[in-house]
Formats: sequence, C-alpha cells, structure tokens
Amino acid sequence: MKSIQIIKPGEVAVIETVKPVPAKHEVLLKIKLIGLCGSDLSSYLGKNPMVNYPVVPGHEIAAEIVSCGSDVPQHLTEGMLVTVNPYTHCSSCPACKNQRFNACQYNQTLGVQRNGALSEYITVPWSKILYHEKLNALELVLTEPLSVGFHAVDRGRVSDSDICVVLGCGMIGIGAIVRASLQGAKVVAVDIDGEKLKLAVELGADFIINSADQDLHHELQAITNGAGPDVVIEAAGNPVTYLAAIDEVAFTGRVVCIGYAKSDISFATQLFVQKELDIMGSRNAMPKDIEAVMKYLGRKNCPVDKLVSKRVSIEVTGEGLEYWSKHAGEVLKIIVEVSN
Repeated sequence: MKSIQIIKPGEVAVIETVKPVPAKHEVLLKIKLIGLCGSDLSSYLGKNPMVNYPVVPGHEIAAEIVSCGSDVPQHLTEGMLVTVNPYTHCSSCPACKNQRFNACQYNQTLGVQRNGALSEYITVPWSKILYHEKLNALELVLTEPLSVGFHAVDRGRVSDSDICVVLGCGMIGIGAIVRASLQGAKVVAVDIDGEKLKLAVELGADFIINSADQDLHHELQAITNGAGPDVVIEAAGNPVTYLAAIDEVAFTGRVVCIGYAKSDISFATQLFVQKELDIMGSRNAMPKDIEAVMKYLGRKNCPVDKLVSKRVSIEVTGEGLEYWSKHAGEVLKIIVEVSN
C-alpha cells in the first residue's frame, strides 16, 4: 500500500508499506481524507522538535472501517465512516492522574511522536474510534483540528458574560471562535488576513480587527469601553500576539495560549501580578471537546467547504506542504485525498 513519509526536512516521498492486520482489539481503517496540520508543516520544515525522521505524518482523519478484530464491540461495524482520537495517554503521570489525558506527559500523537495515518490503511485500537451518524468524510476530517480551539475555550472558562478575543484566525483560532460564540460570549476575531476575518464573522465573531492596518489597542478599548477583554486566546504562535494578549486582557482576566511561539519572549511580568491574571496553556483536546465539535457539525450549519484551502492527492502531498510553506498566512486547511 502507499504511505507518505517525510524523509528529512523538505523531502517527502511516496513509499510502499505492508497493509496492516488488526489485532483483537483493533480496527482496520481505509483512509479517505487526511488534514494536514501545523505540526505536519513544522515536520516538513524541520521545526518540530518532537519528530524523529523519517516519519509518516497525519492525525486528522476521515476513514472507513474495513474489518474489526475479535474483541471489538459490535457497535463498530464494517462500512462506518469514522474519525480517530490521535492521542495516547499513560494513565500514571500527573496530568493523567488529574484526568487531563490530553496533556499526558508521555503523549504520542499520530504523525508526531509516532508514525501517523497518511497511508491507504491503518489499524487503531477500537477505543480511539469516534463516530457520528450525521457526519460525512469532510466533516470528520475537520473534527480534530476544530476540537483544539474548542478545548482552549473550555480552558478559558468562557461564558455568556465575557468578551473573548481570539488572536489568529487559522484553523485552531476558527475553532475557538465557533466555541466561544456557542457559549454566548461576544467574540472579537483578530488577524492580518481579510478573507479569514470575513469567515470569522460567518462563524460567529461579533467584531473583527485587521491588525495589519488597525490599531489593536485602540479598537479593543472601544469595544470593551476601556476595560479590556475578559478572555484572550492566543492562537497565532507569534511573539507579538503573546505580548498583546498580556497587554490587552482586562484586570483579573484569563489568557489562554495555544500557539507555539518560534522564539523566546520577554514579558513585563508586573502585569501578571498587577492584573492578577490567569495565564494557562491549552494542549490538544479532550474527548468531550471532540464530541462537542461533532455535535456542532451535525447541525449542518458550518460552511465546511470554506474551511478547506486546497485539496491534493496522496501522490502530491509534498507539493501541498511546499505550497503551504509559501502561503502560510492564506491557508486554513489542506486536505489530502487518499482514497475514494
């Protein structure tokens, strides 16, 4: 069968691998679609410190169940369209003991710390299978990336009394915008790309700020009557937006950090104390976040086609990654079509 392998930074190959056979507790999946994630792009660019080359990328999955091992429950059957929870957890580290399995100290995400799903077939434990009877393959492949933004909103305890700012309207930021809007908050979307901001409005943003040509501080002061936003979610992974989150959030506000900044950042730490801020990280997603996304997508009012910037076949995955590397600010999601 065909698999995609990132051999080393900048080099992607189509390789032949052996079709896997499911163990008793596993299902065999025929991969339909794979969404390329920022971690896949980082692996391609040589900027992902968690990756050992060569690696098969891919953890955003839409697939069909082909067969089931003997110990797989009967509610999982051949022909079902499903997605996969791509994370592992050890059950014994501090995060797992606190029931926060998404932040397991020893987590191994598909396509990052271990080979991923960009192959014609993969096997996974049946317990990692997620199913919703109303979702098609495109909706399923978008479920995991949206869930990361949903989780960040949960971390920020966003409610209908909050003004919530989302810095960065990429795929993760879009998930945060949707979830914050569903929670009843007034949502402010911030980006430097006008098309992404238009989409943010369609998905629930009440206000948009193009920080390329608008003064972020001035606009937020006007929206919040000088108080600053209650919650700021950093979803851009940029030193500028990290600093802005601390500067702009209200006294006693909450800052949620999803993005990985590419360099160290120096903060005016007195603001941490003076504002008595809650500053927290947000990693991956919990099963309840994934289930919430599936429920949202099941309503069929999300313009999922607008979330896809480009589709490529499995044979030209490398070209898709190269395109993304050159058009990073414009791309929301690149989908690899693995099979019909």
